[in-house]
Amino acid sequence: MDEERQQQYAVVIPAFNEESTIYAVAEQALKHLKHVIVIDDGSTDRTAQVLQQLPVTVLQNTANCGKAASLWKGFQYSEQQGMTAVIALDGDGQHSPEDIPRLITQAEATPHRIIIGARRRPWTRQTWHRIFANRVADFWVSWASGHPIADSQSGFRIYPMPLITHLNIRINRERSFVFESEILVEGARLGYWSLAVPIESEPRQAPRPSYFRPVVDIARITLMIAGKLLSEGLAPRNLYHALFGQPLAEQRTNLQDVPSSRTSHQ
Repeated sequence: MDEERQQQYAVVIPAFNEESTIYAVAEQALKHLKHVIVIDDGSTDRTAQVLQQLPVTVLQNTANCGKAASLWKGFQYSEQQGMTAVIALDGDGQHSPEDIPRLITQAEATPHRIIIGARRRPWTRQTWHRIFANRVADFWVSWASGHPIADSQSGFRIYPMPLITHLNIRINRERSFVFESEILVEGARLGYWSLAVPIESEPRQAPRPSYFRPVVDIARITLMIAGKLLSEGLAPRNLYHALFGQPLAEQRTNLQDVPSSRTSHQ
């Protein structure tokens, strides 16, 4: 990848007990970008140690703080390094870093968008409950955002740095997966709509179960969305545009006129 892109993008990978997969994910990401940041979220295995032979930046949480806090730590570090956008990537191996150039190509064509790597997942007996939960989340997030969003729970995304610096979202361990949904909603409010790029998704290879809990986490996402919708009288126009594929008229906020907000940890 050319030098200009190398200076613009950083890959941010939150990792908690990903010893078996994190090396391969980071190594493949380095093939495309030289700024790869892994946040070791208080792992009790050798997640940090296995990365010692790779030229990656490892930031460590002394305790398990959750995915949201780890992402935010990586975002802040990327901002300090002068990055203009960050690529969030899960550390469990389900996303292929080989798709990074495709997502960057779309990001450069639509710079005021959040780019989502939307997973292609066939319904199977083993996965139907998770896919159904994701579809429920897609509906609520799309409604609150005022435009249809595919795979709102995918952790493979590109965020423009101007959006990140103006986010005002609470972060705590219980809201780890709420955080990623709320970014999409708040991004839309600031004029940064989401755009999906289809990607293939590998089955989870690690022996550990997913940290995403379909019932609990979707319930928390739904409560967050419900609060925002109630504050806007249920936003019927948003629902119409979410259902019929017509985004609200684009009146992108000039973020230079918006005071920078700092996401709070509570």
